[in-house]
Amino acid sequence: MFEIGNSLREARERQGLGYPEIELSTKIRAKYIRALEEEDFTAIPGDAYIRGFLRTYAEYLGLDGDVYVDEYASRFLTSWRDEVPPRRERHRLQTQRKQRHPAPARQLVLRGIGRGTYVEVRRNKRSGEVALQGTVGAGEIDKLAGSRFYLLVRRSAGLRVTLGGRAVALPAARNLRVLVTPQRTTRLRG
Repeated sequence: MFEIGNSLREARERQGLGYPEIELSTKIRAKYIRALEEEDFTAIPGDAYIRGFLRTYAEYLGLDGDVYVDEYASRFLTSWRDEVPPRRERHRLQTQRKQRHPAPARQLVLRGIGRGTYVEVRRNKRSGEVALQGTVGAGEIDKLAGSRFYLLVRRSAGLRVTLGGRAVALPAARNLRVLVTPQRTTRLRG
């Protein structure tokens, strides 16, 4: 067992990083970064935010975010895995998905147009767990909460993408791989 807060603080201090710089880069308010370093999890509004902030902050510092989330879950939650929605399997039988949860602050929205296209979406890491996989047909809409997504799109002309309400410009290409964040869209190799 390691101390989450001290480990984060030491990594930040080793790199000579200040709170304003981290806040600007991660979009996590400085008061929440301090709360993580002090392990004052009651100062952060909700378990999902705590896990998201821990993962984002740890990875920003070059640490393994999953290790910090797992340590937090093992020490402070009894059944956090029960709160996580099950991974969505793609078996399309209907033409439009209904939103199952209240709208989060940031959502990736995929809208099929024309003939639609095959899509794979991973959150946060290029090698992370697949959050969505399958064909998004014409008129179909899929929504995923988050702010950092890796997409594989077989035919970009068959898809319209928005993140946080802003249109994402996809290059016209086949087998397109991109990283989509609120700041930019980056085409990836391989």
